Amino acid sequence: MQCQAVFDLAFPSESSGFAAGVDSRIVLQVRLRCTKGSVRWVYPGQALRVVLEPNLSSARHTSICIKPSPSFGGASVFIERAGQLELLVTDNGRPEYQVFCFRADGPHKPVIYLQASPQSDGPRNRRTVGFKYELLTNRSAAAVTTDPPSCRPCNDTELLMAICSSDFVVRGYIKKVTHDSRRQMSSVEVSALRVYWQRSGVFEQHLDPLVSCQSWRGHIHTLLQCHVKPGDGEFLFTGSEHFGEAWLGCAPRYKDFLSVYHNARTARQNSCDFPLD
Repeated sequence: MQCQAVFDLAFPSESSGFAAGVDSRIVLQVRLRCTKGSVRWVYPGQALRVVLEPNLSSARHTSICIKPSPSFGGASVFIERAGQLELLVTDNGRPEYQVFCFRADGPHKPVIYLQASPQSDGPRNRRTVGFKYELLTNRSAAAVTTDPPSCRPCNDTELLMAICSSDFVVRGYIKKVTHDSRRQMSSVEVSALRVYWQRSGVFEQHLDPLVSCQSWRGHIHTLLQCHVKPGDGEFLFTGSEHFGEAWLGCAPRYKDFLSVYHNARTARQNSCDFPLD
């Protein structure tokens, strides 16, 4: 379930949406019960306290990631832990291409606290502060933060788990790899022979006029520091989906995956049954 919350801290004569007047001492508070959603705060006043109250009983959801909007400005973002604020995003930190994650499996409800910055250009200047949030597994969250990731290939145990628990599993070829230094991200364009499953529509079908048949295409992201390069041959791509993007998890050559899977099945050590062609 997805939440969308809009807060308009407007002047009485111009109010629309949620009007809270112009009292800069007001601290707005909202409680959201969805596992993902977005918050947009228009005419930010002093502070907005967002309490996330989704169902955290599932062990799959133990981290929360937030992605500031491209036009983010006019506020700093904190995480509230046991009544103490920890700075996550500064007003001038240029966070528009970053994702910030934190653990959400403690005894206290996750709280995101936004502190508005003083306006030097007058209170009537329209500003908007916004972000998206999603609950993820710890493994998925680690793949998208700005912390140094482990860029090594997955071992056999990790690979066998990935084909069972990933948001997407596809088999195909690498068409192209592009690098974006501003976002510190690499994008792998994949031509997929088979989409075993995907959580959303990251991979889409396209008609190939040369062979008059449908093929699957999509882009998978990874961090620039992993130095991903194009490779020949067939791969099995797994990973997580969040904020409408696919992020790379394990990506062995398909023939290597088959060897690992057959050995595990023979030893009855496979975590789940996987459809083989």
